[in-house]
Amino acid sequence: MRRYMASGALVLALVWIGSTLVPRGNPGAFDLASFGRLPVLADGRIKPMDTVARTSLLMLQGRQRLAAADGRALTPEEWLLDVLFRPEVADAYRIFRIDNSEVLSLFGLGAGESAGQVRFSFAQLQSGLPELDRQAQLAGPVDAAARTSFQRAVVELREHLEYYGRLKYSLQTPDGFDLSAVLDDPGRLAAGRPGFETMEAFSLLRAIPPPAPSARLDEWQSMGRSLLRALPAGAVDRPVRFYAAIGRAWKAGQAADFNAAVGAYRADLSPRFAPLLRRCSLESLFNQAEPFFTSLVLYVAAFLLAVASWLKWPAELGRAAFRLMTVAFLLATAGIVARMWLEGRPPVTNLYSSALFIGWGSVALCLVLERLNRNAVASSAGSLIGFGTLVIAHNLSLSGDTLEMMRAVLDSNFWLSTHVVTVTTGYASTFLAGFLAIIYIVRGVFSRTLDRPTADSLAGMVYGIVCFATLFSFVGTVLGGIWADQSWGRFWGWDPKENGALIIVLWNAVILHCRWGGLVRQRGLMCLAVFGNIVTAWSWFGTNMLGVGLHSYGFTNAAFQGLVAFVALQLAVIGVAAIPRAKWRSAALAGPA
Repeated sequence: MRRYMASGALVLALVWIGSTLVPRGNPGAFDLASFGRLPVLADGRIKPMDTVARTSLLMLQGRQRLAAADGRALTPEEWLLDVLFRPEVADAYRIFRIDNSEVLSLFGLGAGESAGQVRFSFAQLQSGLPELDRQAQLAGPVDAAARTSFQRAVVELREHLEYYGRLKYSLQTPDGFDLSAVLDDPGRLAAGRPGFETMEAFSLLRAIPPPAPSARLDEWQSMGRSLLRALPAGAVDRPVRFYAAIGRAWKAGQAADFNAAVGAYRADLSPRFAPLLRRCSLESLFNQAEPFFTSLVLYVAAFLLAVASWLKWPAELGRAAFRLMTVAFLLATAGIVARMWLEGRPPVTNLYSSALFIGWGSVALCLVLERLNRNAVASSAGSLIGFGTLVIAHNLSLSGDTLEMMRAVLDSNFWLSTHVVTVTTGYASTFLAGFLAIIYIVRGVFSRTLDRPTADSLAGMVYGIVCFATLFSFVGTVLGGIWADQSWGRFWGWDPKENGALIIVLWNAVILHCRWGGLVRQRGLMCLAVFGNIVTAWSWFGTNMLGVGLHSYGFTNAAFQGLVAFVALQLAVIGVAAIPRAKWRSAALAGPA
């Protein structure tokens, strides 16, 4: 059995991945999958309805799954259809996550029947909306970094409720005007003017495409705008009629009519928007497959196998760990490439994609190191970093669409492909050196598995990776200065992000000079490499939270708490490494540190 462990792990991983790529059937008679692939303009880009549903649920409640009051599981498309066409039903779904007890008290929740709950429905919150608005107005003028936890929770919940309202009235009027009536009697259209004006002002979705394909996104219209333009002639656009038919069938529970309306709308779009429909179909499949979640699970399995290989069956378990990490890496690569194709951009465009790329780059280096050393050390480090960065990426995805529009100053594929990729490769390699050092320290202090050959191998890996990181960090920082000169008219402005990039270069140079000058040996090298994790994390996340500079993207309390915890953990590891070598459990390391 030991001989087939690696092959068995590989086969199981491939079977699981293959199952995620099989298009899922509809849970009932309604063709929800086809509806989910319909294109719509939202958040500055054209995306399928499936993406709108998933990103909305992630932002509002922190997850994509949802259950009805009777316990029945709902797909994201079902939830979105209820929001768009059956608001009285959607208002009863518990989708608003509230963790702050003071905020719950505004609505009289958190005790009695609602004790222990963290997710609540719009209907449960409706009576407390006036007080929530008042508290949000009081918190609004306060600087984001200075707000209390209560104020931050109030502002966030108010934004989520506003988002929900804008989504709810994208394809229907707030006053309950029956849009499907225009299918039978266009003369009744004029009665809906007040509702159409509200839809135009607050609609989140622009669901009505232009008559012909166009690169100008402003030619996509909201439902309200399209209806207002139709009032003089009394003839509505064809997409409006299709959506009205879809809504009527959904509300009436008529699956055959619903499927026919969705199919007819797709057939109407196909001659003019075939490439767009294909892209939306691919994005919907990408959403369903969830390649990064699958990679995350495979990284966990690879890490456990790598650690187990240090205790027993090193050859077999180490090979299995390497193969699982390779499969996870290839799957993450496919996911990154798919995002690049969908966005038409290089791999790194925002914090979310930087987390993906840093993990990807670290794992790529670990694959090379493991291929050379074959001791499962690089497999464990790569799997740990891959898992950690994907967890960070997941938490960043809770803020909304991760394929967001680029800020104007960043709208340059050349510099995104050079400076950003190079400097994030520097981040990835510096983190990798630090995590390899953590493995050295943990194995040396808490186990007897760190023998002299393994210690020397780890020291060589850390040294080589630090050299690699110094080169890429330096080149990336210089390229960033050139881009800044082209964008802002100065090569260097002591912006916090620029300083953070420079500190990474300087710290890696310090590590190398300390090693070359004999100021540190193996243990000192590891401590310096671990502190490099703190330096890199500060440049990657910390500088964004200062609220100053051209690279500040806003204070995030959860990210700040995570950063503080990460820094504390790194300092604790360095403190553990300071234990006298004689007290380390790895007696094979007796001698100079």
